Amino acid sequence: MEFYPWHLAAAYALDLLVGDPRGWPHPIRWIGHLITAMERKFYDEKATPLMQRTLGAVFWLTVVTLVVLGAVVILRVSFHLFHPFIAHGVLIWMAFTTLATRGLHQESAKVADALGQGNLALAREKLAWIVSRDTSELQEKDIVRALVETVSENISDGIVAPLFFLALGGPVAAMVYKAMNTMDSMVGYTNDRYRYFGWFAARADDLANWVPARLSGFLLVGAAALMKRDWKRAWRTMRRDARKMKSPNAGYPEAAAAGALGVQLGGANVYFGERVEKPTLGDPGDLLTLEVYKAMIRLMYVTSALGCVLALGIRALLVG
Repeated sequence: MEFYPWHLAAAYALDLLVGDPRGWPHPIRWIGHLITAMERKFYDEKATPLMQRTLGAVFWLTVVTLVVLGAVVILRVSFHLFHPFIAHGVLIWMAFTTLATRGLHQESAKVADALGQGNLALAREKLAWIVSRDTSELQEKDIVRALVETVSENISDGIVAPLFFLALGGPVAAMVYKAMNTMDSMVGYTNDRYRYFGWFAARADDLANWVPARLSGFLLVGAAALMKRDWKRAWRTMRRDARKMKSPNAGYPEAAAAGALGVQLGGANVYFGERVEKPTLGDPGDLLTLEVYKAMIRLMYVTSALGCVLALGIRALLVG
């Protein structure tokens, strides 16, 4: 079951070609169903804060353990019972499902296409599927800002981090990362329900993303240089503004993208009915128009390619 660089390259190419087709078997969706089922078993709204934190930690450990076991069993069965061609296909498929370069473009493009058609209501509706903020009152510039923020942040979560873990430990490690990241996105909130129960999942995700987030920022600066954008401003903005964010990780790719694009991100958003003032990243510059979103997508693809090259290099060194 050795995971070779050519497996990683094939998985990356498959992601670019097909993205996330509806109806295809997808382990990340299965992980989402598993998380929902395990939350029902472990969550106790009557428990004390300390007990909720303990239950949340046990919930997290249970999900990760089941994901590891599931991934290992699928791979071992494939290599023991099926033709090597099919077994290698399963290995590549598992790695491919952890990547989201094309999928990130596809989902964000639905919002951009609605904006391009002048259908603000549809753009708000589509945006609500990919961000947690309230989109019902957003104007075009706010929608574009939300798109740029979510694409830049997910360069780390959806592209660089999975590549990083594929390079270090193959599909099983990448699956564990996706399980951790998905748990954070489902229970890692500070609202009344998850403030204590989701604390462990949120902190574990912060730890898992510490290196990938910073690596994403560096890769975005490199991509800006290759695209002949202002990479020096991207670097300065990342160094100055990345640590303004409450999240220890999200600020690095977002600030680098803001600097590379010459725009300002952050500011006021509404989450679950509450207005939240996020710190601003970057300096006031170009207007947030659809052209900025399109530039962000080009920047994402170049950053993704650089991340793939780096991951291939690391994997090649590890397998000798």
